Amino acid sequence: MTASWRFSALGDRHRALGSDLEDWSGMGTAWSYAKGDPLEEYLAIRTKAGLMDVSGLKKVHITGAAASHVIDRATTRNVEKIMPGRSVYAAMLNDAGKFVDDCVIYRTGPNAWMVVHGSGGAHEQLTMAATGRDVSIRFDDNLHDLSLQGPLAVDYLQQHVEGIRNLNYFSHMQTSLFGLPVMISRTGYTGERGYEIFCRGQDAPAIWDRILEEGASMGIIPCRFTTLDLLRTESYLLFFPYDNSEMYPFDDEGPGDTLWELGLDFTVSPGKTGFRGAEEHYRLKGRERFKIWGLVLEGTNVPGNGAPVYRGDQQVGVVTQAMYSPLNKHNIAIARLPVDCANDGTRLTVRCGTHGDIAATTHSMPFYDVEKKRRTAKG
Repeated sequence: MTASWRFSALGDRHRALGSDLEDWSGMGTAWSYAKGDPLEEYLAIRTKAGLMDVSGLKKVHITGAAASHVIDRATTRNVEKIMPGRSVYAAMLNDAGKFVDDCVIYRTGPNAWMVVHGSGGAHEQLTMAATGRDVSIRFDDNLHDLSLQGPLAVDYLQQHVEGIRNLNYFSHMQTSLFGLPVMISRTGYTGERGYEIFCRGQDAPAIWDRILEEGASMGIIPCRFTTLDLLRTESYLLFFPYDNSEMYPFDDEGPGDTLWELGLDFTVSPGKTGFRGAEEHYRLKGRERFKIWGLVLEGTNVPGNGAPVYRGDQQVGVVTQAMYSPLNKHNIAIARLPVDCANDGTRLTVRCGTHGDIAATTHSMPFYDVEKKRRTAKG
């Protein structure tokens, strides 16, 4: 295991499934299991349900009279429109208007918030915005996050949580599960209807074991972290820094992508100003150097991350993540492409070191559940 400074209470469960607990965001994370099959796990989440430990996400509590002002300054969303029990997906920028992290903002009370983010600079952004303000910021590593995702997740949870079917997309509830205190959020990172179960570290093993034991008859199985790569490719969910210039640097400038380039400009609340990097964000509209865009690939051979994309004899882009779905019968990829390829129907070639040249055609994203009806379903 890579030396980590954060530890999941489920480490022993992951080791029993054959994980070496590779590091992500400072936590030993079950990137892979020696037991099981990632394709089976993908199919479980698309057709039944799967349980994943995503406790490596960082949870930051912001409380106090100035809490909303801090989040308003640090993120792209108008937070005063978020009521207790609701959440929203947001981005964070640096002074140059470049993306440094994404997050989900949960309002848990009038002056109480939780910001959940990945491996980017969100905690630092919040701390900077809090300087000199009446606010408390606390990093919470005891709070674990178990993600139960898939169309049968609600069928399982309704046996134990009253009102779970009425919980709307991006809403959350303070409740109990198996007699243990939890916060359940109607969120996830799979493109399916799913729930994140926030619980105390000491309760995580009991919750994990019971869901898998009781849910086995429904087809609920444990899923490795990299199963998310298959799901996110279909559902156009980016993963910092793996789709970004931090991973695929520009030849003549430092790292940093704009929201316009990443297709994340929707995270800016209409008309909002005053957040960090706002002026540069608006100035950079129409000055995109590339676009995150989709590719439909011929055949079933999947290129590796970083495979170059060619137009004729010239390299014009790079694949950041690809997958073949035996369920949906498509071979697809997320790629960084020229702006004039951000369309449907441009013919390109991916040069894969393993499989050779793969013919590709540009295609808008998401590839799956385009209208997002599955993840937002009611009842």
